[in-house]
Amino acid sequence: MNTTVRTRTKAAVIGSGNIGTDLMVKMLRLSEHLEVAAMVGIDPGSDGLARAARLGVPTTADGVAGLIAMPGFDEIRIVFDATSAGAHRANADALAPHGKQLIDLTPAALGPFVVPAVNLESHLDAPDVNMVTCGGQATIPVVAAIAQVAPVPYAEIIASIASRSAGPGTRANIDEFTETTAAAIESVGGARRGKAIIVLNPAEPPLIMRDTVLCLVDAPEPDLRDRIAASVEQMVAQVAAYVPGYRLKQAVQITPVTDPPYTLIGRSTATHQVSVLLEVEGAGHYLPPYAGNLDIMTSAALRVGARIAARLTEARV
Repeated sequence: MNTTVRTRTKAAVIGSGNIGTDLMVKMLRLSEHLEVAAMVGIDPGSDGLARAARLGVPTTADGVAGLIAMPGFDEIRIVFDATSAGAHRANADALAPHGKQLIDLTPAALGPFVVPAVNLESHLDAPDVNMVTCGGQATIPVVAAIAQVAPVPYAEIIASIASRSAGPGTRANIDEFTETTAAAIESVGGARRGKAIIVLNPAEPPLIMRDTVLCLVDAPEPDLRDRIAASVEQMVAQVAAYVPGYRLKQAVQITPVTDPPYTLIGRSTATHQVSVLLEVEGAGHYLPPYAGNLDIMTSAALRVGARIAARLTEARV
């Protein structure tokens, strides 16, 4: 008879808004490796703190200082930060002396970028990993899939999200969103140059997240183009394994470049353009299904946290 007891790694969530609360609910419902040991906010009246208290999760409304003062803080190994880019910088400084591993869901980009389907194993020991942005989590896997087959001199992504799903943190970090996503398209996706655009769609009823990925490639042989399409389809399946609402909107389109466009690297000499249309529907754990942009962030962060926790457990055995 197997009497092995799985030890879960204790984690805290900073940020009692939509993203932090959805992450907490996902952790409680889905995670075999993580235990929510604290929910941290700065608004005592927030729904996130109230919900956490109802679910038996220890809470504080005194921010990161309150977290550090909580009983059991020393047992917490992983801290998820779902606040804002500016707040994360302050939180990271405050937590630095305490040896926690931080998973940053803001565009602060203090640590290495992590997109689970692309480079999950690369930065498991980093003290602070960055989850890029919702647009980055949705589109960078596709850029990487194309770059695995053919060089990508230029990649451009457009992330369209429901305006109603864009809270104050998202709206305050629009510049960081475009800069962080573009940088990760290059460093993680493998494009020589990347560009990112975000659209807040005011349509009512709200539409689910839609993403467009446009890549210029040099792929004159039909076989190479077939391999690009197959690589994208395989990558979409890998992302869907941890974000069930992630899918291709239509088949991958690969078209000849007849009139070379000007890009951020000048006039293109690529032979073909690869167009990939995606949509992301949320799982509805805490947020409505149209908030796929938030769901993909929390799902990706949970994937990274679970892998770090598993690694910590292996180290203890």
